Amino acid sequence: MTTSGLNGAPVLVVGAGIMGAGIAQVAAQAGHAVRLFDTREGAAAQALAKLAQTLDSLVTKGRLTDEVAAATLARIEPTATLDAAADVGLVVEAIVENLDAKRALFRQLEAIVGAGCVLATNTSSISVTAIANGLQHPARLVGMHFFNPVPLMKLVEVVSGLQTDAGVAEDIFELGKAWGKVPVHTKSTPGFIVNRIARPYYAETLALLQEQAATPQVLDACLKAAGFRMGPCELMDLIGHDTNFAVTRSVYEANFYDKRYVPSLVQREMVDGGLLGRKSGRGFYRYPDGADALPVAVHAAPATAQAITVHGEGAVADWLEQAVTHALEPQGWGPARQVDSGWIGLEIDGARLALTDGRTAGERAARANLRDVAVFDRTVLLPVKPGTAIAYALAPQASASWRTQAPAWLAALGLVPLPLADTPGLVVARTLAMLVNEAADAVLQGVCTPEGADAAMKLGVNYPAGPFEWLQGWSVTGVIALLEALDAHYRGERYRVSPWLRRQA
Repeated sequence: MTTSGLNGAPVLVVGAGIMGAGIAQVAAQAGHAVRLFDTREGAAAQALAKLAQTLDSLVTKGRLTDEVAAATLARIEPTATLDAAADVGLVVEAIVENLDAKRALFRQLEAIVGAGCVLATNTSSISVTAIANGLQHPARLVGMHFFNPVPLMKLVEVVSGLQTDAGVAEDIFELGKAWGKVPVHTKSTPGFIVNRIARPYYAETLALLQEQAATPQVLDACLKAAGFRMGPCELMDLIGHDTNFAVTRSVYEANFYDKRYVPSLVQREMVDGGLLGRKSGRGFYRYPDGADALPVAVHAAPATAQAITVHGEGAVADWLEQAVTHALEPQGWGPARQVDSGWIGLEIDGARLALTDGRTAGERAARANLRDVAVFDRTVLLPVKPGTAIAYALAPQASASWRTQAPAWLAALGLVPLPLADTPGLVVARTLAMLVNEAADAVLQGVCTPEGADAAMKLGVNYPAGPFEWLQGWSVTGVIALLEALDAHYRGERYRVSPWLRRQA
């Protein structure tokens, strides 16, 4: 099947809710004549009236001209019947997330639209292949997954089902660009790109909470220090735990109960108790106040050391050398450097303060036959800004002196040390490794390209970098080692290493 291109073609948007109204606005601003339909009587007209208020507000704020606002509104026409689809070039469906409802709608539309009309679904989780099942012309059905709020969010996932024509997907891809979006191609698999790759961001924090490794405030602070705009706990509170849990269950079930996607008992308990987040007034935090300010411990200057060696190579080791040199400057001496020791961190009078490699501090202490060992989390934003929060954990056998000195040295380097239970991979490192691993599997399975994954995660959920950008700043062997340490600790399928990563190594 081929299409002649969709630029300028009339568009029918089915569903006048938040998503449908947003799609109608974007299409109209791009110059299309738009018909807006909803089965609920008066819903399309109400959506248009609300859009008029939104556009007026944008004009008042100077973000839009009067002319553009007026022209956008003039191009959108509420319609009371699907017969308005007879001469359109594109239908975008944005109705309830229900397979049967979507199938029924598209079968109804097939009897109305012309032979060259493209049918697009804005589904966020339902298989495009399944929606197309039973259509007379399934090749023209494609996913066009927008993100909320549609006018502001740049990403559009262009989802191809098994029968979607490549030319149709490419036309929608080009149309997305014409509408000012950044489209990415993806296969119709559970969660597509964003909802699939994002699962570990929530799952690792929920797992740490179940182990009582730290409080929600500490976990959120560590991940925000790594560049994420919101911590996973406050983000789940914003999304709604019922919604987040339902998506996780959907991905888990659609992947035949793969342990990598197993839902959390912590979150199920919250949903069962009605602690849904902002919408209910309480989730991990109480609202409208939100999270309490994180109490920060005050650390005295570390004791004067006799010998300090910076171990390892790479950006983190280089930063450590600079930070320690600066901290020791008043004393008139600096650290030694050993690049071939096989680990990254500081050796301070025989004690070790090491960058996590996935093993617990206790395991590393036992392997090195040392008592005083602490591990600290990855610092991905280099050079590290003063006041950056970072997780650390102490070996259970550490001396009372080292329990004081390890965080004191982190504080002396300009960091804000936050204690965790001695958990493998801590917070940031294990979360990033799992995000990379999930993205690697998506590429392995042909769901997307590495570039598509990076773009999707930065634009769809505002990640500070894409998973393959993190991988480039880390190392394939480093990510694999951390995942293998997690796998050895937990003894399950959850932390298995993607074959794509092994091939790169």
